[in-house]
Amino acid sequence: MRALRENLLRANQHLTRDYPLPNLIYSQRGTAAGSAWVEKWEVRLNPVLLMENQQAFIEEVVPHELAHLLVWKHFGRVAPHGGEWKWMMECVLNVSARRTHAFEVASVRSRTFPYFCRCQQHQLTVRRHNRMMRGETLYHCVHCSSQLQPGQFSAD
Repeated sequence: MRALRENLLRANQHLTRDYPLPNLIYSQRGTAAGSAWVEKWEVRLNPVLLMENQQAFIEEVVPHELAHLLVWKHFGRVAPHGGEWKWMMECVLNVSARRTHAFEVASVRSRTFPYFCRCQQHQLTVRRHNRMMRGETLYHCVHCSSQLQPGQFSAD
């Protein structure tokens, strides 16, 4: 909470604004370190990853999620990790603008299901697997663009 307050103070001073302190919720699940909910003005943190990576959360994750909220208030709807967010991270909050974390996630990783494309095997989470099984969503490989299929990988 202190890191959130300090980063918000820095941003308010730099932006000459008086944005309110967001709610801080410890309910993020899965392998995501955190998320920003702009409509509710709240930051959600993963309590398991927080306990395992306390200093990194203070220095990186809290400012990362706060930057999303601040960008939304300051610029409106823009790309999540676009130029505005990068500016907010680096110029306002003085934090390196990294999009993803590099935390060990074995303690929070749930069961996965093998899917394949033309170039490799993928591991889909239970949620994504269930969406595929219900026909709600189709997933594609970011490398070869082919649709993911359940089963085993074959490099033929």
